Amino acid sequence: MLTSAEIGKLLNLSPRAVNMHLANVGMLTHTSEGWIVTSHGKSNGGIQQTHPQTGYPYVVWSEELLEHPSVKNLAGRTSTPEPVCKKEQKFRTLFPATLRAIDGHYVRSKAELWIDNWLYGAKVVHAYEMKVPIDQEMYADFYLPDGRLYVEYMGSKDDPRFADHKKSKIEMYNKHKLRLFEIHDENFENLEEEFAQVLMDSGIRTHFPFMYET
Repeated sequence: MLTSAEIGKLLNLSPRAVNMHLANVGMLTHTSEGWIVTSHGKSNGGIQQTHPQTGYPYVVWSEELLEHPSVKNLAGRTSTPEPVCKKEQKFRTLFPATLRAIDGHYVRSKAELWIDNWLYGAKVVHAYEMKVPIDQEMYADFYLPDGRLYVEYMGSKDDPRFADHKKSKIEMYNKHKLRLFEIHDENFENLEEEFAQVLMDSGIRTHFPFMYET
């Protein structure tokens, strides 16, 4: 079994960098005392331990973790990454990012503009179009690191332009057990309330009242 420090030595990374990455992919969660393994982490060989002197929790891992796609990707251990998904490439070409949000992000639609500005106004830390840490090259519309939550704008459920693209992305999120919140056009009528509840359930602190006028 390997500690984060031992994994870090193998990958030329600090223990904290290793733990933060494992937290970002849903294998660990951090408390004020230490690191706690999640059910996803347990399924990938993580075992909860307690330091005999400090009593702080930490996690050890089987060597198989080094072969996990997200860890290989982190370390640059994978030989040749998979090419860009054709559906993803086609989507990004059809919908270029030309709309500037309040925080400076350039987004691809008025719906994404609303989402980005709403997150900014609620003071929620978020990244736009961050690469998802998996072997397949895929980019999340939004990533909220405080809750390890991915947010995808899916368009209309009846819009054929989005069908293949959104289906393939949902499959990848489910395959890698990543937390996802889907936003469809049909959700916008009550999106503020629904979004706020999802963030609360994910442990993400927001700052309200805030109103964003479209």
